[in-house]
Amino acid sequence: MEPTEGPEAVSFHGDEEIIEVVELGPPGPDDLADEMEDVDFDDEGAEEPDAEGWDTEEDERVEDSMEVQDDSDVTFSLHSASVFCVSLDPKTNTLAVTGGEDDKAFVWRVSDGELLFECSGHKDSVTCAGFSHDSVFVATGDMSGLIKVWRVDAKEEVWSFEVGDLEWMEWHPQAHVLLAGTADGNSWMWKIPSGDCKTFQGPACPATCGKILPDGKRAVVGYEDGTMRIWDLKQGTSLHVLKGQDGHQDPLTCVASNQDGSLIMTGSVDCYTKLVNSTTGKVVSVFKMENMAPKAPGQSEEAESNSVESLGFCNVMPLVAVGYLNGTLAIYDLSTQSLRHTCQHKSGIVQLLWEENSAVVYTCSLDGAVRLWDARSGKMISEYRGHSAEILDFAVNKDASIVVTTSGDHQAKVFCVQRPDR
Repeated sequence: MEPTEGPEAVSFHGDEEIIEVVELGPPGPDDLADEMEDVDFDDEGAEEPDAEGWDTEEDERVEDSMEVQDDSDVTFSLHSASVFCVSLDPKTNTLAVTGGEDDKAFVWRVSDGELLFECSGHKDSVTCAGFSHDSVFVATGDMSGLIKVWRVDAKEEVWSFEVGDLEWMEWHPQAHVLLAGTADGNSWMWKIPSGDCKTFQGPACPATCGKILPDGKRAVVGYEDGTMRIWDLKQGTSLHVLKGQDGHQDPLTCVASNQDGSLIMTGSVDCYTKLVNSTTGKVVSVFKMENMAPKAPGQSEEAESNSVESLGFCNVMPLVAVGYLNGTLAIYDLSTQSLRHTCQHKSGIVQLLWEENSAVVYTCSLDGAVRLWDARSGKMISEYRGHSAEILDFAVNKDASIVVTTSGDHQAKVFCVQRPDR
């Protein structure tokens, strides 16, 4: 398949509704920041965090069954328990922030693993961490709902807030605005560092995943009851609600959007992936596990615990990738809404990411390896190992030269993956 010239080349056939991708003309950073300035934030008080919290069980290590091979170039070892999350600073890609089960978060240099500063004061596992769009701030959030924001150059805390149990957290793509979802079903939005606050009331169940769309004006949030809502961030109103047949039958696990935000994908414990027109709120396609090749012998018992764990759109071709807990990476063709390739892993996929400017998709899995796949051929390009336990999160820098991973082995690792032939 030849690469498309842009998102408008995506078309749909058959019985499905034909959608027209509306060219919104992406606003510049200043325009989006101005839009966020106009948002009428209410002065809301902090909610008391859930007193019970989570008691995390001791990780079941799989070290004995894993190879000692280490392809990494840098290892960061200051965490004393499983490392749950990692993000790279978007401006320079030279700094990483990691958070872990030891209630700690660290900002450190990718080139040599040198600690820049510790994001101290958390009282539960740090499960969310990320830099603002311009790398000025870094936010860290723990399971109890304590969120802290730090100014990177000054290495000092500038803001903190407590919500209910935290499910996810994300920065606005062009403004100093933070969005987070909690176990009570609410999504919270704050201006940083002023702390002006706005809430988006969801159903009375956890807001399990969320993403701000590229236009910076809307966000998509998925919930434990299988519903999905598209929110207008400025007005605080729900633009579309997908539930029942249009929604999922089980909790949503992940959401993603294409480059211009015209299409949204949702994944769920029910093993369905739905493609949604973000303008109309209509489902335009459904990708089902039944479309896949039969499972290998001995895998049938895993079907009961299977789910969609991660998904994403390719920027240069009309392809999407879906990663499943049973270890299947599925590459679907958007033009024909058909399965193009399946790439099988021996253990469950935790997360996948596309390279920004190519049809290469990265996966990390419970067997502790990072793999690069050519989505055009379905063939594995390379594999990197170094962890003695499952990989829990990873990030890829903009030029696809390094991957930073975090693991249940208490470590974060940096892998140089640049290849001259790509």
